[in-house]
Amino acid sequence: MTERLVLRQLKLGDAPELFAYFAKDEVTEYYDLDSFTEQQQAASLIQRWNERFDRQDGIRWGIALKSEDRIIGTCGFHSWTKEHAKAEIGYELSPAYWQQGIMSEALGSVIPYGFESMGLNRIEAFIDPDNISSRKLLEKAGLREEGLLRDYFYEKGRFVDAVLFARLKRDC
Repeated sequence: MTERLVLRQLKLGDAPELFAYFAKDEVTEYYDLDSFTEQQQAASLIQRWNERFDRQDGIRWGIALKSEDRIIGTCGFHSWTKEHAKAEIGYELSPAYWQQGIMSEALGSVIPYGFESMGLNRIEAFIDPDNISSRKLLEKAGLREEGLLRDYFYEKGRFVDAVLFARLKRDC
């Protein structure tokens, strides 16, 4: 929990909220998913994230305002490699809540959780070079740019570059 937010486990009943914003092209523009066309896609995504948690491969929290119990975004860790004490951070937010400091507030709790409770030494993020908002968010959260990875991902039928950001536990 933060001042304005509740971070909680996602449930299948959250699928309509996830679908509502994952159906928007501006949300999936820099995401490795196509815009959703059916609510079942959101339910499947929730299931995958919860299965990842059950396998202890990662954790994804739903983000809700304390004043409403409605999911407006998610954030968490995936690609958790315990032997190397590192994980990748990911997030998205409904456009109605962009530019309000919500994701910065969420990451302000999630990043310390990664270092303190998950035993991470390194938190990474890979973003599209054109995603200026994500760049600013990560820099504000204390991640540093480490380099450009050319044609690093194959998404939506094409190769795309990625900029690698990272924060080390000793940077805290």
